[in-house]
Amino acid sequence: MNDLNDAIGHPTDATFEAEVLSSPVPVLVDYWAEWCGPCRMVGPLVDELGEAYAGRLKVVKINTDENPHVPSRYHVRSIPTLMLFRDGVPVATQVGALNRSQLAAFVESHLR
Repeated sequence: MNDLNDAIGHPTDATFEAEVLSSPVPVLVDYWAEWCGPCRMVGPLVDELGEAYAGRLKVVKINTDENPHVPSRYHVRSIPTLMLFRDGVPVATQVGALNRSQLAAFVESHLR
């Protein structure tokens, strides 16, 4: 799931705190894996959010196979899981694939 969007971050277990928890803007975290079909469906929509909400929302993707500690810490049991962090705290979680309008509604409902 390689995206060409520079607006999308790719934190690791080691950089998660700096890239997500310390962010001055809300962060949408997409927990995914290469083998996950629904993740591949949601991925391009998440990429679009990175562009659409630039400056208001940071969008990152974390590969759960390569970075198992962060998903475990936040009790991610199924992917795709989208988690919205504000001020270093998860404020909303959505498990499973969403369509474009559902994803936009999820994000909009949690932005100030």
